[in-house]
Amino acid sequence: MARLLMRLAALLPLPLLHAAGCALGWFMYAVSPRYRAHLRENLAAAGFGADARVRREAIAAAGCMLTELPALWLRPHAAVAGMVREVRGWDLVTDAQAAGRAIVFLTPHHGCFEISAQYGAFHFPMTIMYRPPKLGWLTPFMRAGRERPGVRLATADRSGVRDLLAAIKRHEAIGILPDQVPGTGEGEWAEFFGKPAYTMTLAPRLAARENTVCLIAFAQRLPWGRGYTLSIRALGEGRPGETEARRLNRSLEDLIRECPGQYLWGYNRYKTPSGASGPA
Repeated sequence: MARLLMRLAALLPLPLLHAAGCALGWFMYAVSPRYRAHLRENLAAAGFGADARVRREAIAAAGCMLTELPALWLRPHAAVAGMVREVRGWDLVTDAQAAGRAIVFLTPHHGCFEISAQYGAFHFPMTIMYRPPKLGWLTPFMRAGRERPGVRLATADRSGVRDLLAAIKRHEAIGILPDQVPGTGEGEWAEFFGKPAYTMTLAPRLAARENTVCLIAFAQRLPWGRGYTLSIRALGEGRPGETEARRLNRSLEDLIRECPGQYLWGYNRYKTPSGASGPA
């Protein structure tokens, strides 16, 4: 039944899917005390705790992130790429490719990060790192939606890291969720909106490799389901004395502050992975 509903939902227009997502977001917020607490705590830590507008937008955006997935995973690749109405900063991509450089795309839990990778993969080969969803029945839909022509999926383990390194050696593009909490031994504690967050070290290491360009991609949802605007920018410059993990988090903070209502504030970004030591 769930698979049938996914296929039927993929046929619905995006405005209707986003309208349903707004309702779903408020339903999740109402019925889950843990989710509600995470969202409020994270908003407060980032300085948005008193901003009711940002909170309302974040609640609705979390639901939209779920209801738009059938369209993104099950529609033809060209149709999905066509939902991107405007692209800003694409010259950074073409300049890197013209110079023969590999591209490390960082797509945080901000806006429609699914379509950011799909749009890039529509134009050139990409290797995308992923973790299987907790709901096992979603896995075939996710793989079908992401395994487009020219896309290679890399699991979030050593084998997947080897796939990413191989893509970089071929001067291709790779995609990573930089604000996903890594496993024990795969990260370090770095400030994120004023609180220590266990932050992956893989993305900065890959971005620092020779002949590589690191870009942040953000697909902002347009009002009333009109599609998405894709913005691409370079990773912020490092500051004296800061670690690469902090540089990464600071760059994400700058982006999120521009459109805070579309960040996934309910994600438990500050959790301590099993077996990891807490922040000093």
